[in-house]
Amino acid sequence: MSGISLKKKAATIVLEKKQLTDVTARVGVVLDISGSMRKLYKEGVVQEVVERVLAVASQFDDDGDLDVWVYDNEFSRLPEATEATFMGYVEKNILSNDSVHKFGRNDEPKVMEDVIRKYTKEELSDDPVFLVFINDGGCKSGIKKFIVESSGQPIFWQFVGIGDSNFDVLRKLDTMGGRVVDNANFFHLEDISQVSDEELYDQLLNEFPMWLKEAKEKRILR
Repeated sequence: MSGISLKKKAATIVLEKKQLTDVTARVGVVLDISGSMRKLYKEGVVQEVVERVLAVASQFDDDGDLDVWVYDNEFSRLPEATEATFMGYVEKNILSNDSVHKFGRNDEPKVMEDVIRKYTKEELSDDPVFLVFINDGGCKSGIKKFIVESSGQPIFWQFVGIGDSNFDVLRKLDTMGGRVVDNANFFHLEDISQVSDEELYDQLLNEFPMWLKEAKEKRILR
C-alpha cells in the first residue's frame, strides 16, 4: 500500500472508533512558516504533516481536498492539496514559490481572519470545518478575539504545538470565556515525526465529536 493509503486506513480506524464515519466536513490546515520552522520544512516534516492531514480530508470531504494556508508575519492561501497533487506539495507550492513570504516572525491573527473569511463569507456551506493549525510556539494572544468571534460559526480550530517552545497562549484555550461553544482544542507534540498516524489522528479528532454535538444543539450546524 502507498503511504497515503496507509494513512487513510489509520484515519478510518480512528473515525470508526469516534463514530465520525458519517460526518462530512471541509478540512483545512494552517502551517507556521516562521523562522524557527525552517529545519522542519527542510527535513520534510511539514510535507509529512500535509500528507497526514490530507488523509483525514479524504475521509471527511466529498472531494477529498485539503485547504492550505501558510503564515509568518504575512500569510498565503495556497492551492488545495489533493491525492493527485500531494507529492512534493510543500516544495512546489511553498519553498519554491517566491510569492510566499517565509521564515519571518509569526502573526496568527491575520491568517485566522482569512480562514474565517473563506468559510463564512466566500464559500458558504452547511458542512462544518475542521481546521488543523500547526504552530511551533510563541502564538500571539490576539488569536483569542478570532476564536471568540468565530464560536458561533461552523469552524472547529484544532491547534497542534510542535517543538519545545512556549505554548502558554494555546494552553489556555479550554478556559477561554465568552464563546457560544468551545470551538478550539490544543495538544503538544515535541516531535510530530515520531508519533504514529493512529495516535496523531486520535489526538486530532479528540474534541471534534463533542464540538459537533454542541454546535448542533446551538443550531450552529444543521
